[in-house]
Amino acid sequence: MADAAVGKDKCGEQRLVSLPLSRIRVIMKSSPEVSSINQEALVLTAKATELFVQYLATCSYRHGSGKTKKALTYSDLASTAEDSETLQFLSDILPKKILASKYLKMLKEKREEEEEEDDDGESDIGEVLA
Repeated sequence: MADAAVGKDKCGEQRLVSLPLSRIRVIMKSSPEVSSINQEALVLTAKATELFVQYLATCSYRHGSGKTKKALTYSDLASTAEDSETLQFLSDILPKKILASKYLKMLKEKREEEEEEDDDGESDIGEVLA
């Protein structure tokens, strides 16, 4: 398992992280509060990101339908983000997929409810004015 955390670079030498450090640097520099990035901080951020992704994938695989299919699906990730208290912050980023027809039906129902509330509110104002 320790070998899985160590990547290989272009020359075949072992690396501490698998993610491209240049991409992580670009993402970190996109924050207005960051002016310069220490190399050690960059490597630690990359390693922490790898460990987090590994944790998310492992939890999703264990609790999802992946065990039976020997595969990890988006729905496994989404349900783990929704069900796990520690991963709840990902529920907006990994929403459960729904069909477009169901979404349109939900929108229609919501609009009808809002119209009913507006109609009720207008009748109450009319009674107060009368």
